[in-house]
Amino acid sequence: MASNPTATLTSLLRGSTIEDHEEVLKAANAVLKSSKPSSDALHTRVVALLKLDRFDDALRALDDGGDKLAEQCVLEKAYALYKTGQLAEAERLASGAKKRGLKHVAAQVAYRAEKFEDAARIYQELSSQSAAIEGEENDLRINSSAADAQLEWQDNGDKVEPGRKKPSREDLEAFETSYNAACGCIARGDLGPGSVLLKRARDLCEALDELSDEEKRAEVLPIMVQQAYVFTKLGKLEEAEALQRMINTADVPEPPSRVVAQNNGLAVSAKHDNPFMTQRIFESVPNLSPTEKLFGHQASILERNRYIIDLQSQKYSGVAYSTASIISKSPSPTISPYISSLAVLNAAGHAKMGVGKASLQAILPILEKRPKDVGLILVIIQLYMITNNLGPAINLLESLFKRLEQSTTPADQDVRFAPGLVALAVSLYQLSGRKAPIKTELGTAASHWRRKPKPSIPLLRAAGTALLHSSTPEDLSAAGEIFSSLRKQDASDRTAIAGYVASYARTNLAKVTPDLEKLTPVSRLVSGINAAALEDAGIPSLPTQSAASKKRGAETEKEKALPPKKQKIRKSHMPKDFEEGRKMDPERWLPLRDRSSYRPKGKKGKKKAMDLTQGGVVKDEESLELAGGAGTVRVEKATGGKPKKKKGKK
Repeated sequence: MASNPTATLTSLLRGSTIEDHEEVLKAANAVLKSSKPSSDALHTRVVALLKLDRFDDALRALDDGGDKLAEQCVLEKAYALYKTGQLAEAERLASGAKKRGLKHVAAQVAYRAEKFEDAARIYQELSSQSAAIEGEENDLRINSSAADAQLEWQDNGDKVEPGRKKPSREDLEAFETSYNAACGCIARGDLGPGSVLLKRARDLCEALDELSDEEKRAEVLPIMVQQAYVFTKLGKLEEAEALQRMINTADVPEPPSRVVAQNNGLAVSAKHDNPFMTQRIFESVPNLSPTEKLFGHQASILERNRYIIDLQSQKYSGVAYSTASIISKSPSPTISPYISSLAVLNAAGHAKMGVGKASLQAILPILEKRPKDVGLILVIIQLYMITNNLGPAINLLESLFKRLEQSTTPADQDVRFAPGLVALAVSLYQLSGRKAPIKTELGTAASHWRRKPKPSIPLLRAAGTALLHSSTPEDLSAAGEIFSSLRKQDASDRTAIAGYVASYARTNLAKVTPDLEKLTPVSRLVSGINAAALEDAGIPSLPTQSAASKKRGAETEKEKALPPKKQKIRKSHMPKDFEEGRKMDPERWLPLRDRSSYRPKGKKGKKKAMDLTQGGVVKDEESLELAGGAGTVRVEKATGGKPKKKKGKK
């Protein structure tokens, strides 16, 4: 007598382990073929397909099961959609869910869709609740730190809580959390701590006993790829190249990590001097599927590297055309790093990788077509600085500011007062020795960003510090308001407290007296300073860069004391009868008739020589006044000789 398939399935499920997914799938299919389809059998088949990573088959099984199965398997369908790259549909199913499993899927979907702020928020909500299954707390810590690291890569580090930026002791106990903490440090530019954390992650991974050697190798390879990148950024090229030789790109398990590893290997290696060979290797990487695509910041860097290789291969017109097509579709103006880098590459394509005045002549016509292209303007300013043209660089930046100030669009105003552009303007003014525009620029930018919900902290600090140098009550009051707003955002900000005290110390000391105890005492600050030595040394003044004068400066006393330099005369300028040591005639360059040794020949020549002032007879002259007071004229005195008779007509 044949056994009941449903009973067989039930008994199999009771004694199943994680290794039985194929058997579970076979039993579920047998039940569905032999009897009326049951919801338990359909559900079991879907779960077994998901466990076997057959996500497309799982979606087809869900579609075949009807609406009742779809209502029962919302979690399974959302997970299958997420794994097949259908993120929008998966987000629709998982958004706003109250079930813990669906919240996990919603966080993973947000992470894959590069909505890292939403992912971090969901993970924080899950972490605040008690863990439902064993090991979930560790997984939440790993995924939460990964979301924080990605926020740093997106330049949204201000959205990460300050307490989560510094790795805790628990984070250093697992290689996954150590690796994520290292990625966060690298994204912030803290390469030293990032390198230490990567070494910690690698050591922890290699020391695990529950992983096989093959599994350890698969986990260690991405860490080594990141280590090689950090060594390259630190300038340790030998260490980076040695580590890169230990990495076999084909062994990297994940395709996105494999693409990154090959790109970093090309950047480090000094073997590929031929740009055409480099281009061939760069393009040999297979295309990634939609479910394996790189994150936005990774894809933009790889695309930029591809354009750089094309420029090295002298494909100037192609790079200029391709980048111009992307730039034209983006909003203008923009301070997007991706678009700005493409503008730089576009300018390099038009200038054919040249620098100097020739490249300026090739790039300036493009500015007429894209007058608000921030990246292009930065390139032109840099070229002006290379050619020592500080004035045109300042005028170009100020003209951009005027165009943006005339716009009423809020986005244009944000670009106008972008911290990077404000810092550039301040630097140019400092180089030109102009102090007044610096205070005006920082003050205007500070007043703009103070109206924003999340202002730029470094810019406000710089603006408040610049206003403190003024002695007018209005500027000091404005500085006090800036530092007061900074204290509201972070009550422990010692810089903001010091600036607040300095703003009101001269006008309202009682207002800042309670804050004096929060600052370091002055006696402690000056304990290691020798005041007498400072007075003896004097106050140094830094020279400011100004336009170079074309006039030759006056000779100093030291230059006057030096003997004149002996000029070397060419052989072609030497006379034929020249003798070494003989003094040359100083009048050798004058015409013969102008030399003092000139003696004219003949009666006419002698008579002409007598009329000359030097060695000739001085003629007697007298002055006669003109009628009407018109002045005087000099005339030659009449001599006493006999007048010559005029010859008459014959």
